[in-house]
Amino acid sequence: MASGLFADDASLQDPGGKWHAARPNVLWILIEDWSTDLSCYGTPLVHTPNIDKLAADGLRLKRAYTTSPVCSTSRSAMMTGFHQNYIGAHQHRTSGKRPLPYGIKPIPHLLEEAGYYTATMVGAKTDCNFTTSRKLFMGKSWRERNEGQPFYVQATFGGTHRSFVRDPKRPIDADKIELPPYYPDLPLVRRDWANGLETVQVVDRQVGELLQQLEDDGLADSTIVFFIGDHGRCHIRGKQFLYEGGVHIPLIVRWPRHIKPGSVSNELVSTLDICQTIVQLAGAKPAHALHGRYLFGEDVPARKYIHFNRDKMDNTHDAMRAVRSDRYKLIHNLMPERAYCQLNEYKERQYPILALMNVLSMQGKLNPAEARFMAASKPEFELYDLDNDPHETKNLANDPRHAATKAELLAEINRWRKEVKDAGVTEEFRGGGWTSEYPTKSLKEWQSILNQWEQALLVEGKASRGSRKKKK
Repeated sequence: MASGLFADDASLQDPGGKWHAARPNVLWILIEDWSTDLSCYGTPLVHTPNIDKLAADGLRLKRAYTTSPVCSTSRSAMMTGFHQNYIGAHQHRTSGKRPLPYGIKPIPHLLEEAGYYTATMVGAKTDCNFTTSRKLFMGKSWRERNEGQPFYVQATFGGTHRSFVRDPKRPIDADKIELPPYYPDLPLVRRDWANGLETVQVVDRQVGELLQQLEDDGLADSTIVFFIGDHGRCHIRGKQFLYEGGVHIPLIVRWPRHIKPGSVSNELVSTLDICQTIVQLAGAKPAHALHGRYLFGEDVPARKYIHFNRDKMDNTHDAMRAVRSDRYKLIHNLMPERAYCQLNEYKERQYPILALMNVLSMQGKLNPAEARFMAASKPEFELYDLDNDPHETKNLANDPRHAATKAELLAEINRWRKEVKDAGVTEEFRGGGWTSEYPTKSLKEWQSILNQWEQALLVEGKASRGSRKKKK
């Protein structure tokens, strides 16, 4: 990255230099199921002062991506530094987990061997699709370490995972929010989107409490803090899909005296880069070269492509591969015969907009941009110009003017698939999982569910069908 991001007394370009010798403490904060819907990323109305301050004190990366749009697969990659397909951890909620291949060790074990104390704080969620010979982490707080021992701590905040909650301290006017153009502009959609923003405000206060604890313990100046979402937002065109809402995440890094406050980067970065950076700064010695790049080196600006993919979600069988360049994204749907919104019990329980869009779709009331996601099948390829179409509503895959771009990106997907030993889709997998029958319910059944959501969110002021009423 540009040297202008570094404080005058830093030596980040040389991970073997004086600052590397200092072996910083590491605090990695993850919030679940959240994209860049934060005030420091320009989202109006939402109030996230603690996360904003973290960005103001450090580096905000505008184009950061997870490797997968769901928790267990993305976390499997983040916990090892390798793409989930490479280590056989790409099927979400898979029984019969196996040890890591190729002699790979999880990041916490590498740091433990390098002399770090490792711990999980707040939420202790790890959720990995592999087994280990011993516990991933040694304890539950940096306060449990030996005096002077550096630490590596992961802290997970699960509030932004469904179910949402209302924020009585700072309610958000649903009539004033900005909706993406692929959702119908109706009161239920606005209220559900606003509830998500209110939820992240609550989580922001919890993040502030953790950062204050770091400050109170006298550790803020000696700790590099990473803040991310583990994958994108939990809306029907976000989580579980390879659109920007599912894979584009916030990434903020604070390191006093090393990174200039208020720095901003537009480089393409991956969550795997965090792993590579932590390992190098800690002096850990992996036996197998990680897939990420050192965030503060020259390799990140030189990157041309970034990859992410999706496989089984619960018992919903589907498979997608995607790559983005500076401007374009290509999605290769390996199972185009299946609907985007084929049966997924989690989403059908949790997403009010899914019920609404099913009803409107079956009534023929969606416009083309909205209706495409409710179709009974998918195109094999989707190509988007992210500069001119950031919401990915115009598929250019069959446009002859973009044939060369499509060919370039498809060649890169295929190269990457060979590199990570991606097995693709077997016939057994193609025919398996929950039923692919679509629509998944009758109009009458979806209308009944929609009525329950409208009663809970619009009449009772709840944020979900099972949450408490809004406080007066």
